[in-house]
Amino acid sequence: MFRRTFWFTTGVAAGVWATTKVNRKLRQLTPESLAATAANKALETGARLKDRAVGFALDVRDNMAQREAELGEALGIHDDPELPAPRRYTAIENHRSTPTYPEHIENTTYSHNRNEDH
Repeated sequence: MFRRTFWFTTGVAAGVWATTKVNRKLRQLTPESLAATAANKALETGARLKDRAVGFALDVRDNMAQREAELGEALGIHDDPELPAPRRYTAIENHRSTPTYPEHIENTTYSHNRNEDH
């Protein structure tokens, strides 16, 4: 009798354990869970890539400043020259007060009003 109770209890425990494992795996395979897992992995990967890119950019900036200093010493440039003032150019200068149009445009009956019904 004791032997039957032992094996019955062992079977029930194994069934509960297997059912729990299967249900947990099924929950992991739902579309919502898969999407959340993929999003978390993407965020982790993005953070790692960002950290690496920032580190690389800082290394490049430091090495660039060091190389500029070396070149400045090699060329004998020790003082910082002033930069020239920014230049301003007008895009199009129109010196005529009244616009002149070609003759074939002036003598047309075409209205340039786009709101007019045609």
